[in-house]
Amino acid sequence: MRKLESREIIVASHNAGKVREINDLIAPYGFSAKSAAELNLPEPAETGTTFEENAAIKALAAAHATGLPALSDDSGLCVKALDDQPGVYTADWAEKENGTGRDFMMAMKKVHQAMEATSSPDKHAYFVAVLCLAWPDGHVEYFRGETHGDIVWPPRGEAGFGYDPVFMPEGYDRTFGEMTAEEKHGWQPGQTDDGLSHRARAFALFSRNCLSKSD
Repeated sequence: MRKLESREIIVASHNAGKVREINDLIAPYGFSAKSAAELNLPEPAETGTTFEENAAIKALAAAHATGLPALSDDSGLCVKALDDQPGVYTADWAEKENGTGRDFMMAMKKVHQAMEATSSPDKHAYFVAVLCLAWPDGHVEYFRGETHGDIVWPPRGEAGFGYDPVFMPEGYDRTFGEMTAEEKHGWQPGQTDDGLSHRARAFALFSRNCLSKSD
């Protein structure tokens, strides 16, 4: 597995909440990171059918455009009663019909209504995050993290972003939307625990496998 030598990387995302979470995770390592949005890079079409494919599309586009290593994240919510939907289309469920942006309250209602329509008592769901680290020469590495829990209704909490207010991780009585960033990630460099959030768990794998031993 290739080590990351550069301390200057691109966070290949235009999602402000996602960029903020990734920056929270990489900050302890002394990275200098700019997002694709800051650099006015175009958003590539996410045409993949897996989290890995979509993560690679974004990371490779940013790496090729800037000549720097790029770290991307493709993530989503998979609901068992909905045959793991919305999955890779998690963000699409939040798209407004008039094309003016995303409304995650609307998306959470869609999930709730779809679950009610199944009449299934199964509330189990899991978040997936796949990090892709891409180099300008086309080399890529993948790191996948998952956090399992249940869907709750109505939404609880105003922290986090996306579907956080309706997701309660296993072993907890609060949703991601009710947790601070420190509680949600629950992981810091040097710990053996991989943390709580799907993104923290993916990042723990990334840090162990791609950062130089001297870091």
